[in-house]
Amino acid sequence: MATKRTKRTEKPPTKEAVTDPEPATGFTPKQKPKLAAERRQLLRLRRRISDKRPRFLRDEWFRHPRLGMKWRKPQGDHSKMRTHWRYRTNVPSIGYRGPVDVRGLHPSGFEEVLVHNPGQLQGLDPGRQAVRIGSGVGLRKRALIQAAAEEKGLRVLNGVSG
Repeated sequence: MATKRTKRTEKPPTKEAVTDPEPATGFTPKQKPKLAAERRQLLRLRRRISDKRPRFLRDEWFRHPRLGMKWRKPQGDHSKMRTHWRYRTNVPSIGYRGPVDVRGLHPSGFEEVLVHNPGQLQGLDPGRQAVRIGSGVGLRKRALIQAAAEEKGLRVLNGVSG
């Protein structure tokens, strides 16, 4: 026997009810670096250059699936790719690089500092440096590093969630 569906008698929430004056609990915006206008512009330029940069493929990647898609420099004496023949794919060269001043920076603009224990957080500048926890660090010490970094106002790029 089918049950009869009834119409919803509740009214949809009004605009006043939807807008909540209190912010959502637990959310804090990510810390931003203190950057000069010139450096911020160079980061934008690096992003535009990266978007246009082609994907560099290994020589004869299409012929042998075992080679994979990783880039390797062509080494052969008769390699068409090494000698830049016109029909071959692009090879990494100096013209594809980004601006010198922002090379090696995180996309957010922070300088990354690799940390393996809470003691290495001393002397770091929260305005221009961010912390990346080493991959070999365990969960307990990772949580300690993250808590110490929050205390000092440092941004952790790969912290523990939850």
